[in-house]
Amino acid sequence: MRHALSLFVGLYGLWLVLSGHYTPFLLAMGAACTVFAVAVALRMDVVDHEGHPMHLVGYRIPLYWGWLTIQIVLSALQVGRIVLSPRLRIDPVLETVPASQKSDLGRVIYANSITLTPGTLSTSVTADGIEVHALTRQGMDELKQGGMDRRVTQVEGES
Repeated sequence: MRHALSLFVGLYGLWLVLSGHYTPFLLAMGAACTVFAVAVALRMDVVDHEGHPMHLVGYRIPLYWGWLTIQIVLSALQVGRIVLSPRLRIDPVLETVPASQKSDLGRVIYANSITLTPGTLSTSVTADGIEVHALTRQGMDELKQGGMDRRVTQVEGES
């Protein structure tokens, strides 16, 4: 039930922010629509710890988003420099990097973070690791050092 309540609060909050209209009638209609959406989600049996991961709410996820944004910008600059260089210095690599996350959600966050970072692409996710295509050996080596893996595991709440 707390997942449903959290989903209602999140959806209604989003509705309030996006609507921008705060008349009593519209507030009531927004609440009614939100109740309907939560009821449909409950009926579909998609409101659970995986479909609505409440444990990710808190200070960890915004800190991770900030760190990931910086990594994306740095990687984009690095890939741009490689592509614009007169000598195209690429060394494509396809290897599996270890994934220490305990849940499917944690591995998905890790795989998506890899794919969001320019120069790397997740191609397959297994229980043991993630197969990654990297534009350069240096990009693969950075992933294998495990900094992103540790940060995603902290976001997941397992360490």
